[in-house]
Amino acid sequence: MNPYPTLLSPLEVRGGTLRNRTVMGSMHTGLEDRPWHVDELAAYFAERARGGAGLIVTGGYAPNVRGWLLPFGSQMTTRLNAARHQRVTEAVHAEGGKIALQLLHAGRYGYTPFSVSASPSKSPITPFKASGMSGRMVEQTISDFVRSADLARKAGYDAVEVMGSEGYLINQFLAARVNKRDDEWGGTADKRMRFPVEIVRRIREAVGDDLIVMYRMSLLDLVDDGQTWDETVELAHRVEDAGASIINTGIGWHEARVPTILTQVPRAAFAWTTKRLREEVGIPVCASNRINTPEVCEQLLTDGSADLVSMARPFLADPNFVNKAAEGRADEINTCIACNQACLDHTFSAKRASCLVNPRACHETELVLLPVPRTRAKQVAVVGAGPAGLAAALNAAERGHRVTLFEAEEELGGQFRYAMRVPGKEEFAETLRYYSRRLEVLGVDVRTGHRVAADDLAAYDDVVVATGVEPRRLDLPGSDHPKVVAYDDVLGGRVEVGQRVAVVGAGGIGVDLSVFLTHTEEDLDEWLAHWGVGDPSVDRGGLTAKKDRTPAREVWLLQRRTSMIGKDLGRTSGWAHRIVLKDSGVHHVTGATYDLVDDAGLHVTVDGEPRVLDVDHVVVCAGQESVRGLYDELVERGVAAHLVGGADVAAELDAKRAIKQGTEVAARL
Repeated sequence: MNPYPTLLSPLEVRGGTLRNRTVMGSMHTGLEDRPWHVDELAAYFAERARGGAGLIVTGGYAPNVRGWLLPFGSQMTTRLNAARHQRVTEAVHAEGGKIALQLLHAGRYGYTPFSVSASPSKSPITPFKASGMSGRMVEQTISDFVRSADLARKAGYDAVEVMGSEGYLINQFLAARVNKRDDEWGGTADKRMRFPVEIVRRIREAVGDDLIVMYRMSLLDLVDDGQTWDETVELAHRVEDAGASIINTGIGWHEARVPTILTQVPRAAFAWTTKRLREEVGIPVCASNRINTPEVCEQLLTDGSADLVSMARPFLADPNFVNKAAEGRADEINTCIACNQACLDHTFSAKRASCLVNPRACHETELVLLPVPRTRAKQVAVVGAGPAGLAAALNAAERGHRVTLFEAEEELGGQFRYAMRVPGKEEFAETLRYYSRRLEVLGVDVRTGHRVAADDLAAYDDVVVATGVEPRRLDLPGSDHPKVVAYDDVLGGRVEVGQRVAVVGAGGIGVDLSVFLTHTEEDLDEWLAHWGVGDPSVDRGGLTAKKDRTPAREVWLLQRRTSMIGKDLGRTSGWAHRIVLKDSGVHHVTGATYDLVDDAGLHVTVDGEPRVLDVDHVVVCAGQESVRGLYDELVERGVAAHLVGGADVAAELDAKRAIKQGTEVAARL
């Protein structure tokens, strides 16, 4: 039986028929910006089309130079651009897929000195102040959108998506926050809507019914002076009347101080807004944001929340998402954990995007896992079942090698087992589920509770050593006091700490542990309230006063450095973690010298002044040390050994590097 009958059913829209209800949402990967990456871009999209995606949406392409995201960035402005894109569309069509070109004008989000917006303004996330557009420039920009859409059709695209969400130019025209005009393009909500409506109307006039026209609309701006719900609904009606085939949805501007896609955001946290809009319009509406399993997709489609479901990063994590769902293999989907570490963090650092749990994403032509002939298959031992070891074992087995995986503990996962216990990181358990299931399907010999020595590995052709890390101990008087415990004992549930806790070390683990210690259970309504997300029919832009958090414990988070705590956290996620710490009342102590621990608590010196923190426990998060004795012994014996993960570099439990290393080693075997 079809396990997801609605998700996998076709949908006819103006301009074409989609083979199912999945949309691979737009992501700017970095492959779009340079013409010499076109073949890599084609391979990337073709793999997702082969995996069953119903409609693929590209990263954003500017309709003119002033709309660039980056200097000399992606654009669809010339016949030469369109000719190059034929390689992309042909690759997708060869796999039975459909693809849309996203038309995106960055507006004041452009990282160029000649960016423009509805009115002169500077965004808080870019260094340049945008110039205000003249009325003539507005008209020309509309024409540029239309020309780009026509070029997309000539390039073989099945659809275009007009990007009117996330705070880019069109969104800037719609919101009084940026649009200060008093001409026919601003001054009232009615006039502010003219810009997007004219773009959609003129595109439809130019392309007729030969193209699917999708408009991406912001349902919650989550910024001051955003749109009201009535304005959003009215815009939806006008976009529909102008000829849109589908309304896709977006949540929040990039400058909003509410997380919308991070792992701490509950699944489908904003689908209620899509459901509310769907009741107002007659064309299909697409839900988005933190939807990452076929079960959630099916539920949203059957309960009336949406007609389609957009998933961007889940298709980075597993290009075969749809096919696996259709084949009854949903338990083999490599689920997106919404960590942002290799996708958005890379994008906003001008690096090529990829995926922490799937390092082949956007590197399909480089990181190739070729099958090995049966006669060349090796006997491979992998020692350690943390992220690096699991990646090495799985990918070696995928290629056809005979793999034995040894793990000293009774459970797989290594440090991931601790990460998934941190509130807001529960999704990490999905990665361990995926690895466990795929190892079972591939017939990998998994031996847990089995500590091996060099002598036990003599019969193997290759040994991958992924023995991980151990916590660094605190080196000061009283470090053996009963109050002092290690982070892994706390996260592992082996120690129950008291109500007043000092956390020594404010790196990623210290921040996670502080969240763990202060967190209280919350449902979706409470989560929204804590972040100040309100009812958009009452609160303009969906932004309201935040509800105070009641922390479970009083926590002091200390570091030796004098820099801001959390400074080195992920570029697109660190700000949200820092806000949670602040809202949970965590005391930040920087420039601390640790003196001793005794019955009175933790003695420290800060700014030359001695202090005593009267705490029940001191949790040590002072880094890790590599466990690599086995590797050194194997090398001495001349065994073909490969060192990966934390055993190679013990740096803040870098799962992105660990999984990539494990995959690359498997590709070389």
